Amino acid sequence: MNAESGLRVVVTGATGNVGISVMKALAADESIASILGLARRLPALSLSKAAWGAVDVSHPDSAGVLRSHFTGADVVVHLAWRFQPTHDPVVTWQSNVAGSLRVFQAVREAGVPALVYASSVGAYSPGPKSEPGVREGWPTHGWPDAAYCREKAYVERVLDTYELEHPYIRVVRMRPGFLFQEAAASEQRRIFVGRFVPGPLLRPDLLPWVPDLKGLRFQVLHTNDAAQAYLLAVRGDVRGAFNLAAQPVIDANSLAAQLGARVVKVPGNLVRTALSAAWRSHAVPASPHLFDAVLRLPIMDCGRARDLLGWHPARTAEEALDAFLTGVRRGTGAETRPLAGHRMG
Repeated sequence: MNAESGLRVVVTGATGNVGISVMKALAADESIASILGLARRLPALSLSKAAWGAVDVSHPDSAGVLRSHFTGADVVVHLAWRFQPTHDPVVTWQSNVAGSLRVFQAVREAGVPALVYASSVGAYSPGPKSEPGVREGWPTHGWPDAAYCREKAYVERVLDTYELEHPYIRVVRMRPGFLFQEAAASEQRRIFVGRFVPGPLLRPDLLPWVPDLKGLRFQVLHTNDAAQAYLLAVRGDVRGAFNLAAQPVIDANSLAAQLGARVVKVPGNLVRTALSAAWRSHAVPASPHLFDAVLRLPIMDCGRARDLLGWHPARTAEEALDAFLTGVRRGTGAETRPLAGHRMG
C-alpha cells in the first residue's frame, strides 16, 4: 500500500446484507483509496470511491475474472454467499464452497496480501448457551445436518490449510451472530419465510405468543456494526478469527418483549414437525435442519474483537432486532437486487 494513496479493497458479495454495509463503511473511511464491489448483478447505487463489477463465483470460469479484479488490491473481503435453494444443496455448495475456493485461489495468484472472510457463528460445533460463551478456539465443525453450517465449517477447514501453505497472506475470519438491519428485512423475509407471507402480518397483535423452546438462545448484531468490524480488520494488522455479537443475548423472553407477546412453553419436536412439513411442501424456504442448528449454536465471547480490533457495537441486540422487524412490516429495501424492498397487501 502507498501510504499517500490509501488501501485498495475488493469486496465480493458487495450488494447483500453485509456487503452493502461494508461498502458504505469503506467508502466513508479516509484510509481507503478505492473499493471495487463484485456481485452477480450490478446495482443502481453510487458510492464515493467505489466501482462495481459483475462476477458469479459459482461459475468455474470465474477464476480468471476474479484474478483480474484482484490484481493490485491490498485486501479482498469475501462475503459472497447463497442461502437458497435449501432444497438443492448442490447449488449452494457450488457457490459457497467451490466459489470460496476460487476466491482464495485468485487472492493467491493475484498476490493480494490480505484476505478477510465472512464466516459465521454457524461454523461452530454445538456448545454452551450460557455466558460468557465460547472463544474463537471452539471447534468449527458446524451442525452437519444443516447445509449452511456444513458449508461454513468446510470453508474453515480449507482456510486452515490455506494459512499453513501461504503464511505471507494475512487471513482474518469474521464469525458474527445473526445480522439484521432495516434495509435487509425484505430479503431476509423472502429467504426464511417466503415471498408470499406479507410483512404487515408480522404485527404484535397478530403474533400473540412466542414459543419457549429449549436452546432458543442466540446472538444478533446490526449489520452496520459488523461492517465497522470488517473495516477495522481491513485497516489493521490482525490475523485469525473474531466473534462478533451485541448484547444482550436474545431468548424467548426478550423476543416476547419486542413483540408485546407472551411466552408459551411448546415442545421443540412439535415446532420442528410443523416446520418440516411446511418446508417439504415448499410452503416456506426455511429448512428444519437450520432450525435444529440454531437450537444448538453456542453463545460466543466477543472479547478478542474488543481487545485486538478495538471494536464495540454501537447498537444493542434489541435495537438490531427492532430494525429488522420494522423493515419487515414496512417492506423496506435498498438499491440492490438482493435487498429490493417488497410490499404486499
